[in-house]
Amino acid sequence: MVQRMYITYNEVHKLCQEAGKKILADFKPNLMIAIGGGGFIPARILRSFLKTPNSTNIPIQAIGLSLYEKLGDSNAPEETLGTQVTRTQWLDFSSVKGSDLIGKNILIVDEVDDTRTTLQYAVQELAKDVQEQARRVGRENEETKFFVFVLHNKNKPKNGVLPESMMSQGRYLAAKTVGDVWCCYPWEAIDIDEHDRLSAEAEKEGIVY
Repeated sequence: MVQRMYITYNEVHKLCQEAGKKILADFKPNLMIAIGGGGFIPARILRSFLKTPNSTNIPIQAIGLSLYEKLGDSNAPEETLGTQVTRTQWLDFSSVKGSDLIGKNILIVDEVDDTRTTLQYAVQELAKDVQEQARRVGRENEETKFFVFVLHNKNKPKNGVLPESMMSQGRYLAAKTVGDVWCCYPWEAIDIDEHDRLSAEAEKEGIVY
């Protein structure tokens, strides 16, 4: 049976708060791109901790990618890994001025790094799109950098690969590394009180994930 780790909103808030310090110090993003649906809430919380005095809020764009399929018991939180990433929503460069991404520090946010397949797809495809936009407007000399932030990284073999330069330059950050458990996030809960009770129970029993 898959072990479940119940994460509370309070925990998510504190993970974003702590990570925000490092992201500001090391990367200073101009734009966030949240991977839906798990990256939406962390991105919004994180933005509060990335705001600096006399500056505007960092814009958040959204993309939708799916690798999981809901199978079996509809009441169970676990989902089964699909065979390929499905793009359900993407940036509309014609309406958001794709050139605005060129030469920027872009922070990609998701909730969990499981097999790394989704993150690889996001980084590769966004980089490809930015390069194409830069070529069209004659700005190939401007460097666009991507930084990945996730709440949890599962300590397991990965199917996906992130650029070596990203990893070696410290442009990947997981707020917390856990074992190969199923992360139950509060925004997925049907009964939030029961969700929080299970989280508190695990903490009381000293369960280590």
